[in-house]
Amino acid sequence: MILLGKNLDELEALVRAEEMPSYTGMQLARWLYGSEAASFAEMSNLSKQSRTVLENKYQTGFSEHVKVSVSADGTRKYLFPTGGGRFIETAFMPEARRNTLCLSTQVGCKMGCLFCMTARQGFQANLSAGEIVNQLRSLPERNRVTNIVYMGMGEPFDNTEEVLKSLEILTAPWGFAISPKKITVSTIGLIPGMIQFLEKTRCNLAISLHSPFDEERRKLMPVQHVYPIRDVIRELIRTDAGRQRKISFEYILFRGINDSDGHIREMARLLNKLPCRVNLMRFHPVPNAPLEGADEASLVRFRDALNAKGIIATIRQSRGIDIEAACGLLSTKAMLSK
Repeated sequence: MILLGKNLDELEALVRAEEMPSYTGMQLARWLYGSEAASFAEMSNLSKQSRTVLENKYQTGFSEHVKVSVSADGTRKYLFPTGGGRFIETAFMPEARRNTLCLSTQVGCKMGCLFCMTARQGFQANLSAGEIVNQLRSLPERNRVTNIVYMGMGEPFDNTEEVLKSLEILTAPWGFAISPKKITVSTIGLIPGMIQFLEKTRCNLAISLHSPFDEERRKLMPVQHVYPIRDVIRELIRTDAGRQRKISFEYILFRGINDSDGHIREMARLLNKLPCRVNLMRFHPVPNAPLEGADEASLVRFRDALNAKGIIATIRQSRGIDIEAACGLLSTKAMLSK
């Protein structure tokens, strides 16, 4: 049995079943999530008997990366193994004022967004909470991470239970003790999972928008057939989510598709009752996608027009393009045939 990914209640139940002292559960949690110990043998405040039982019956679950790619801008993309001989990619992006870690939640993705390389891979597996937090726990730069975004491979709310468990571990005092204000989960708008997230966490939320118009968004993102963006926004307003955490909308600007004055006006109408911001993004081309990114002047014009209408908008800097670590480019499809 693997211990990484278990919360405090589960660890305490485990040590009770093994007839260890009750406080051993808290000790284990702190060793697993708050230290750099690589094995049970290094957990020095556990009794020798407890360490022997753990070594004989359990595994820590730590898994080192097997490959790293380094971008000219300093971004580092790590390849981590997961169960079943599969792999995921994780991106670490150092900047002057923050160091952000981009976590994956699935091997591949089933959502089929037209602009995403992970979607081209299809869906292989959900990650466990342990496999999610391992991307931080086993990261060489783990002590430098200031912010975490769930924006890597997969749709977090297609794996809600394990994602919520991983967030508990990341934010709990007995876990990594990271402030929820430093964590953002990105979704295309799966409402059931989003509601659970809003009820159980105070982490920030990012929603992939990409068009305010129903039919246009359907072509870009099939999820619009099931969870229209207006229903997503209605739920956020109903729960007053924008006053409890930061809400942002991700918007890739495509030339001649979603970059008109009409899009600006409709976005302003759509978002005017919700405290939020819009992150405008450059398109990072994927093979054979019938899309072209808007030019820099269009990004600036779109940003300024939204700001003029009272919608806070910024242009997100692209990172790690040369190593395919930028948004929408993560994929381990090439590993599937090996």
